[in-house]
Amino acid sequence: MSVSVFELFKIGLGPSSSHTVGPMKAARRFLEEVKPLDRVTRVTVELFGSLALTGAGHATDTAILLGLAGERPEDADPETVPALLVGIRERARIALLGVHEIAFNEADDLHFKMGEILPFHTNGMRFTAFGIGGAVLSSDEFYSVGGGFIVSAAESEGAVTAPTEQAKLDIPYDFRSADELLAMGKRDGATIAEMVMANEKYLRGESEIRAGIMRLWGVMNDCIERGCETGGSLPGRLKVRRRAKELKERLLEEARRNARGPNEAMDWVSLFAIAVNEENAMGGRVVTAPTNGAAGIMPAVLRYYRDFCPDADEEGIVTFFLTAAAIGSLLKRNASISGAEMGCQGEVGSASAMAAAGLAAALGGSNEQAENAAEIGVEHHLGMTCDPVGGLVQIPCIERNAMGAVKAITAASLALKGDGTHYVSLDNAIETMRQTGLDMKSKYKETSQGGLAVNVPEC
Repeated sequence: MSVSVFELFKIGLGPSSSHTVGPMKAARRFLEEVKPLDRVTRVTVELFGSLALTGAGHATDTAILLGLAGERPEDADPETVPALLVGIRERARIALLGVHEIAFNEADDLHFKMGEILPFHTNGMRFTAFGIGGAVLSSDEFYSVGGGFIVSAAESEGAVTAPTEQAKLDIPYDFRSADELLAMGKRDGATIAEMVMANEKYLRGESEIRAGIMRLWGVMNDCIERGCETGGSLPGRLKVRRRAKELKERLLEEARRNARGPNEAMDWVSLFAIAVNEENAMGGRVVTAPTNGAAGIMPAVLRYYRDFCPDADEEGIVTFFLTAAAIGSLLKRNASISGAEMGCQGEVGSASAMAAAGLAAALGGSNEQAENAAEIGVEHHLGMTCDPVGGLVQIPCIERNAMGAVKAITAASLALKGDGTHYVSLDNAIETMRQTGLDMKSKYKETSQGGLAVNVPEC
């Protein structure tokens, strides 16, 4: 099963793809399947596992409200969302899918089931719709499996196929491992980007694909710019001060004084990543790449490509996205991109590997060099825990994106200086990530029950 570029990279709201984007989609999907909607008199929502333990800090409760109200992550306006939420909470009423109003009191109807986990995945949700007299009209469970992807209980049991665009088609390059991908490329004399483009063309025209990719890049770049111009503090009890605006001002001042340091390019890369993830922490518009918690890495590396690589052009950006999508598809299929399942190695590690491969390909690297770059990116994030302080996507998440972006550039550089041959394959590294995630204690997987989350005092 290959995943479309436009499923892997999705426009949505922060701060979390698994805890915000996924639950919003699940809430809306549940109501869309309730027929007829106007018979519903009450809806209850239960959150389990990681969604319960860190849901408050990851805005899962507000995402559920937005989804029930009919909002979509890609369309929701960060400027109008606060007023919509205030209206729902002050009136204790919600218009289901925007058309059928019922009473909804969060204290009675939205429950964080601490310590309980549904069978398929730690990010579990149960929705129940009631009719007159309290009769159950519909009930279903959904899982947010990382990167904004959701599956229902039936899909998790294999009763039906989880919805992915390309799973429905006989695409020409249905690769299931990096070795298969490289073999297909060698057989047909095709680059990774060309093979992914061929798959995408089974779904939409090439001009639409290119326009869609450039739209994704535009949203990423706009996010960088907003982050670089906004000061103040991030929401939540930690009161973390936003740094991107000040960092940009200091870098520009150093340039004006001709006092550029030898690591200037990496300073800008770190700034770009921090800017995006500060916007994500504010609940702003970001591109899930492949998750919100790791959303700053690809934009930062793409800006490095655009601003610091002399021959950068639009074709290189398209190549970057297509190649990164191939790597992301493998990571999602053969391990996981969910921090609640893999720890942060599954989020920042995956994003760094994807960006490394994308950069290597955009700079003219071979398929083997791009695969090598991705392997380096995975290998050197193995074992990274997900331990957000205060349950907020802020510490250490924001700085981790800066580090992941720098590692991606280093990985691409190392790979491009070789001929693509290397000892550890990308498939080996991904399988090691999967095994490490399985072995990792749950307290290090987006529960805020271990690591920095318990060793850093909240002041």
